[in-house]
Amino acid sequence: MKKIKSFSVILLCFLMLCPALYSCGEKKEKFTAYSLDYFDTATTIVGYEENKEDFDRVSSEILSQLSEYHRLYTIYHRFDGMENLCTVNELTDGVHREVTVDKRIIDMLLFAKEMYRRTDGKVNIALGSVLSIWHDYRTAGLDQPKDASLPTLEELLDASEHTDIDCVIIDEQASTVYISDPRVTLDVGAVAKGYAVEMVARSLEEKGISGYVINVGGNVRTVGAKSNGEKWIAGIENPDTDSDEPYRKYLALAGESVVTSGSYQRYYTVDGKNYHHIINPDTLFPAEGYLSVSVVGKSSAMGDALSTALFCMPFEEGLALVESLSETEAMWIMSDGTEKTSSGFSRFVDGN
Repeated sequence: MKKIKSFSVILLCFLMLCPALYSCGEKKEKFTAYSLDYFDTATTIVGYEENKEDFDRVSSEILSQLSEYHRLYTIYHRFDGMENLCTVNELTDGVHREVTVDKRIIDMLLFAKEMYRRTDGKVNIALGSVLSIWHDYRTAGLDQPKDASLPTLEELLDASEHTDIDCVIIDEQASTVYISDPRVTLDVGAVAKGYAVEMVARSLEEKGISGYVINVGGNVRTVGAKSNGEKWIAGIENPDTDSDEPYRKYLALAGESVVTSGSYQRYYTVDGKNYHHIINPDTLFPAEGYLSVSVVGKSSAMGDALSTALFCMPFEEGLALVESLSETEAMWIMSDGTEKTSSGFSRFVDGN
């Protein structure tokens, strides 16, 4: 899960004039919980309950579910007694084995394959061979900035010959995964975090729980409105970190999510140029043209995958994709700092 979405979406879970609804005459107070344990990023949970005990019960349930998804979806660690994506990627005598996995892995992989189809391959969980090369160069460049270098086109092209998503064979009935090409590896960084957040939010909704926000590394999912009926306010961060305006837009959300992919926080520098972590599968190099892309809609899973895909698409192509999807809007901050939005984006902007 090393591909961490930048903290471009910052939840503004404070009440400017009313720090707690209880103090304004309502029965419920605002509580907050934090964790640094899951998906290699920060998790913030905000919710309204009548007492801290009730909030602790719900937030503990949220964190417990996130812990399970983290363990299932990580490609970097194996756990005793568990088959996860790390073990799916492993080779035994030079080949992948057929692995029986938890249904939550099957469901996420099926969703990822669907997003591959919808985005014409711009989101590809089988791109691991290419992404691992960039990961290694980026890590080395951050550790030794003076010696930072780029992968050669030859090694990237060689790796790209082993990125066929059809090599990821899923038997839904048997709950098994098998990768037929020994050099194909899974990297689910573009989908797993948002998918996990969405599944946790839906589990709360199924239990009738409302008045919560889950923010995992900038993947923000609101579960209903605040307990007084007001919408939550989320800010889309300004990529210009030197600006006096920290946010470019404030969004009003109740039951929706917002996810941002950005190029301006997670990168390394070679010969004075920054190279970020969002790799275009067509060029095999970091995508160009945008500082950030934010997606607003009902599903954090869709938002996570789509924000990455849009970052790798020409604007007109990405806009057409967004306009074809129901209940989904987007905002692009171009490389020159200007903004472009889909036709219905303004309805989420606070004050509209």
